[in-house]
Amino acid sequence: MLRTNIWRVVPVACFTLSIFTVSAALPGNLSGQRSELSSGTVFTVEDALDVASARVLDLSPDGRWLAITVASLRDRIGVDNYRYGDPTYVRPSVQELWVIDTHSAESAQVFPGKRSVVRASWSPDGRRLAIVEARGEAFNAWIWDRETEGVQEIALPSGRELAGQGGGGIEWTTDGGALLLSLRPEGWREEAQEEFARLTKGPIVVQSSEEPFLAWEALRRRSGIRSVVRYEIESEAISEVIPTTALAGHRMTADRTYIVYDEDITEKTSYDVIFGRTNTVKAVPLDGGEPATVIESTEDIRATWSEDGRFFAYSKDGDVFLASIHDPEPRRLTGEEEAAEEEEDEEVEPGEEDEEEKPRYSVSSVGPGGERIVASSKQGLWIIEADGDEPYLFLPEDEDDDRAPRYRVIEWNPDGEFFYLTYASRREWERGLFRYDVDDRRMAELVKDDRLYSNFRLSEDGSTLVFSAAPGNHPYDIYSADAGFRRIRRLTTLNPDMERKQLSRSELLPYLDVDGDSLYGVVYYPADYQEGTAYPTVFIVYEQFFDDRYNSTANVLANHGYLVVNPSVDLETGYPGEAWVKGVTAAANKLIEMGLADPDRLGVHGTSYGGYATNLLITQTDRFKAAINISGKVDMISFYTDSPRLGVRNIHAPEKSQDRIGATLWEQPQKYVAHSAIMYADRIDTPLLLITGEQDHNVPARTTMEMFYALRRLGKTVEWVNYIDGGHGMPTMSVEMVNDYYQRIIDWYDKYLKATDEEESET
Repeated sequence: MLRTNIWRVVPVACFTLSIFTVSAALPGNLSGQRSELSSGTVFTVEDALDVASARVLDLSPDGRWLAITVASLRDRIGVDNYRYGDPTYVRPSVQELWVIDTHSAESAQVFPGKRSVVRASWSPDGRRLAIVEARGEAFNAWIWDRETEGVQEIALPSGRELAGQGGGGIEWTTDGGALLLSLRPEGWREEAQEEFARLTKGPIVVQSSEEPFLAWEALRRRSGIRSVVRYEIESEAISEVIPTTALAGHRMTADRTYIVYDEDITEKTSYDVIFGRTNTVKAVPLDGGEPATVIESTEDIRATWSEDGRFFAYSKDGDVFLASIHDPEPRRLTGEEEAAEEEEDEEVEPGEEDEEEKPRYSVSSVGPGGERIVASSKQGLWIIEADGDEPYLFLPEDEDDDRAPRYRVIEWNPDGEFFYLTYASRREWERGLFRYDVDDRRMAELVKDDRLYSNFRLSEDGSTLVFSAAPGNHPYDIYSADAGFRRIRRLTTLNPDMERKQLSRSELLPYLDVDGDSLYGVVYYPADYQEGTAYPTVFIVYEQFFDDRYNSTANVLANHGYLVVNPSVDLETGYPGEAWVKGVTAAANKLIEMGLADPDRLGVHGTSYGGYATNLLITQTDRFKAAINISGKVDMISFYTDSPRLGVRNIHAPEKSQDRIGATLWEQPQKYVAHSAIMYADRIDTPLLLITGEQDHNVPARTTMEMFYALRRLGKTVEWVNYIDGGHGMPTMSVEMVNDYYQRIIDWYDKYLKATDEEESET
């Protein structure tokens, strides 16, 4: 039996809101446990590899005990991209598993060293922690006792294995005497691996339109095949709760008496939704009994479930319906039949139509017991009472103000008296947390400042909030607070050396695009910034940017003397190619006007969709002296039906989602041509670096390859770096590859954006 004896006492960090600020000096809880960042002040690629982040696995029901994993990018190195799409493949990822006392901030590492921990769950009394970890390509389960620090391995029947990925969680019964586990059927692994080998190695692969699913989608769907069993901890007896089927997901009700599960009944590949599926929702009592159908088909229903897991609501034609696992017949809560139609000749005063316009609701959240629902409409957020009271608007929103603050309901307290909402301004860096008391109809501001907040989690008893917070352009740490957001404690200091690093100062950049529309971008200043200097500037493009989240690439470039900018663009379906030239060049103009950017030393790059944007952008302007396309497509036509391992993703993207063409290839062929940079390669004068991964099954290297051979044929300046074992984006097969990737980016910009400096110094 493995034992650990590493509880360590650390200073308690307890703060009131008045001093919970960026400049607060916080003690180093859970700090210094990892390899330190490099000793210098310059932020390097090696530092980027070692920046630690935490993932919350579970909070005990009483809010006292928090289980987290801590890992860095270095801990995720070694991906085998050849195995992409293999449902039996487990990507390498090791972490430290920690347990933290949220009352004192004391912490203990459960296992010595790092393990590949997938999930964990606290027992109802908070004394034991059930853990699922990967060992090689199989999964094991453990029970760790917090008081004795002992570990018990869960024994499974011969031939059965845990469904560690693509499966459900690990959950405790009410008395803590049993666990619910997801298991694979015998032979599942062998059959999945055999099918993967057939699709990748042949020797003959035949696909037919007569098959209901695309071959790679059928293989992906195998990850859902599993059963749910009850494992008695003392006797090690196993009984089946949900027989082996295609499970899309399952969860236990809050009182741990029912399992609600989604059974996949999809009949064929859908071209309307990426990885789209249709489910039947059923509920089965844990103490035995037959499953009952709750939702016959989710094809036309998007259910939002209450946190107790018993009630669900959905909107249809703008009205709200409520049902439960005990009474699945939906009850209409809004939009009762009109009493009578008005006479056709009745006069309507000007503006009366808008004033009396019926709200069209969309369900946002369902309170405990299904008693109250929060719904949104273009007028704002509403409370809808299940008892039939008239809905009321508790948070009006100006529908003409597209920059109004954004509120999102995240948690209800257990008795449904109040709920929490996150707050985010869309005009300045101001984020926070609010609480709305339903009976008093009162909104209370709990915190609102310029820090980044995320991952709020409320304990089952409603006593404790756990959340992540960080100043701008810094990694997150974890904090706890009481239900009123008082007694705030910092629980982790994951990167104690970060304060002596030259991280970039960030700033929100408001500007107008070519059409006069207001946009925002994020500026990361050079680490050695001096006022009055115009810097070589790198634009990292994608879509919209607003928050100044920690950005490793921006910090590496800032420490090499570059001003780095994340500009936003206003994309329009049918004409997305115009967006980048309108938005990115306008951001450049603003920065030049401010005296920050050197107009003769502008560079641009992006990854994936950002790489695609970069290549399109430089066909429309020659303002940029260097460009880098990382894993970005260049030919919308060849890309349209490529990437079979992603199913219909590359068809859906232009037709209905990110690529925003808004039509099939055959409906609007001219738009596919217009948005293919390869068709306008002769217009490119910007030196272009292409970076691809040969094993990229998202944007295959062969699509980007087209641009290299086209530009070379045209006598343009181009370089192509293809990582043979690499996948999508930055290569993560080895640390050496990561360093090589960053160095090539830096060298490319130095060559074309800093040559002027070197020539002047030589003169």
